[in-house]
Amino acid sequence: MLGGHPQEIINTQGVDGADIVVALFGSRLGSPTPDAVSGTVEEIERAVNSGKPVHLFFSRAPLPHDVDTAQLEGLRNFKNEIKERGLLGEFDDIRQLENQVWAAVEHDLVKIDPSVVGVRHEPLGVRFRVESKSERHEKEIDKRGKIKYETKHWFEVTNTGDLAAEAVTFEGQAASGLMRLLVDDQPITLEPGVIWKVPVSYSMGTAGTKLTVHWVEDNEKQSKTFDVQ
Repeated sequence: MLGGHPQEIINTQGVDGADIVVALFGSRLGSPTPDAVSGTVEEIERAVNSGKPVHLFFSRAPLPHDVDTAQLEGLRNFKNEIKERGLLGEFDDIRQLENQVWAAVEHDLVKIDPSVVGVRHEPLGVRFRVESKSERHEKEIDKRGKIKYETKHWFEVTNTGDLAAEAVTFEGQAASGLMRLLVDDQPITLEPGVIWKVPVSYSMGTAGTKLTVHWVEDNEKQSKTFDVQ
């Protein structure tokens, strides 16, 4: 062990002894190792391959001015690679991160040892919560020096159940006006406790908006429609 690579020591002492693995990402992926693009990625893959519950959370906070662009590009590539595996969540602030981590860990604890959380309840299956979010920010400054603003809208879709939702897709409807979801058509997997951001744009005068979530649960197609703003 004394002659081994430092990452191997971390893997053995940290990952191998863990029951649940939670990884947080800001703007960096980490330093490369002999076996992976970064030590963190190596730890994640080791945990996944050993069957441990793994949860990755990516910050949506503003990037620092001195951000390492090479690290940022590597992080975005890694995020795209694992996107289809349903392992990731996103957060805007510490409070949101705390809620997601607790939801994920509590779910894992029930599977690992039901006695640690008291009497086991009946399985919930897949359950979704949809929240409408918006943020106003500066867009540009016109020729007269006046700041123009724009408002970005999105939905946060959370799997609050205890079963992974597979082949998840989203569909928007509006009674009047235009509602466009800014997502691709590729189905995703939402693990319990994971929040998925669904950007949306509206035309003027749009009303009566709804979001339908389609998914597969126990090999059966399911869907649920939510009223949104």
